[in-house]
Amino acid sequence: MAGTTKYTQFIGLAPESVWGVLGDLERWPQWNPLVESVRMHSATAVGATGEYLPNGKVSALLHGRFGKPFTVTTFEPNRELAIEQPEPAGTMHLRWRLTPRDGGTEITQELRFTGPSAAASRAAVRPFIETDARVNFSRLARLAGIAPADDALNVVIAGGSGALGLQIAADLTCRGRRVTLLTRRRNPNLPFRQTEWDGRSVGAWSAELREPGRIAVVNLAGKLVDCRPTERNIAELRSSRVDSTTALVAAARLRDTPVDYWVQASTTAIWSDAGETRCTETTPLPEGLPQMTGVAKPWEEAFDPAVAAHWTVLRTSIVLDPDAPALKRLAQLTKAGLGGRVCPGDQWFSWIHIEDWLAIVRATLGLDPTVTLPDGILVAATEFPVRNTELMSTLRRTLHRPPAPPTPKAVLAVGAVVLRTDPALGLTGRHATSEVLHTAGFPFRYPTLDEALTDLLPG
Repeated sequence: MAGTTKYTQFIGLAPESVWGVLGDLERWPQWNPLVESVRMHSATAVGATGEYLPNGKVSALLHGRFGKPFTVTTFEPNRELAIEQPEPAGTMHLRWRLTPRDGGTEITQELRFTGPSAAASRAAVRPFIETDARVNFSRLARLAGIAPADDALNVVIAGGSGALGLQIAADLTCRGRRVTLLTRRRNPNLPFRQTEWDGRSVGAWSAELREPGRIAVVNLAGKLVDCRPTERNIAELRSSRVDSTTALVAAARLRDTPVDYWVQASTTAIWSDAGETRCTETTPLPEGLPQMTGVAKPWEEAFDPAVAAHWTVLRTSIVLDPDAPALKRLAQLTKAGLGGRVCPGDQWFSWIHIEDWLAIVRATLGLDPTVTLPDGILVAATEFPVRNTELMSTLRRTLHRPPAPPTPKAVLAVGAVVLRTDPALGLTGRHATSEVLHTAGFPFRYPTLDEALTDLLPG
């Protein structure tokens, strides 16, 4: 039996409003575009049956020809809806649950497969059900009537079409904030306002920072780190970050007043391979210019705090999320029997659950009345980093895999060439935690790796 995957999101509406969309299964394709159509055979109620088609010619053809009708197994208005879909040699169980929260509703989607074909069925069906789940929740929220208040914060996200940018955009949309993505190419499939920019120069896009009302900038722009450590790639990593930050700062200087909030992305890799050093907000940077220090240091220096009334340089550790490349790759290797420690195994792994990372971003934007954070450098990492040996053993335990032999450095180096990635991502690490979050009393929802992986990965 395959385990349950779960996605949760707060929506700033009453359960009755959310249910008005969720409870009508034929509206499912309106908020999940990877579901092409749904047809109910009768009014939705326990025992009612229906058919859905996934998007995509081949998938729709196969499911339409061989797929059996699903059955509604739970239908509790304003609270819970569940269906069961027969799969070859198994069953898909899909459930949505609404929980009242202060100021709105928490929606939870759970997907589970049972039977001998559970693993294969999950691989085939998951892309249509779970891809961009948080973005889909933002679509649902809009259909249900979420709308920004007149004085809502307008958040301009540079690098907003990247994985973390979309997570922030969706989360803030669900909470009734205005969101604008700065992107090199508009994506008509995204449910967010988008403005094109080149990431290098001040252009027409700079008007976004001069809109009336309160303005915040979240700068995540930059080339993905998951690449071969060639001189050219490192130069691109650096320039993509420095150039975009320089352009944003120049645009902000055209304002009559500083923007209200600025979240400037950075990375805990700025400390390079820190060994046994306990890195916090006040830990000095290493001398010289090791690879990521040489990228992140000028990235931070390109930001000018004078352009913002409140500002944060957010040094983020590895963000654990089911769709993030880091966790997906680690899970794939573990399932393939390569889940042993990466030699030597004592390198530190600093991390944070996506839900806690989003909560930190909201706090830096002044959107959490329970947490007050000072301006300055902030480390986004849990208080409990782990060594590589513990990371891999926890992954094996969560995914129910047996012990595996260690992975020698030479094998990792060869694998990195094949996967076109940097072996340093597995061979180096740092013990990074936040004194600022601890002092502010920030409540981590997933403080330990066991809790985080149990939430994020199916068993």
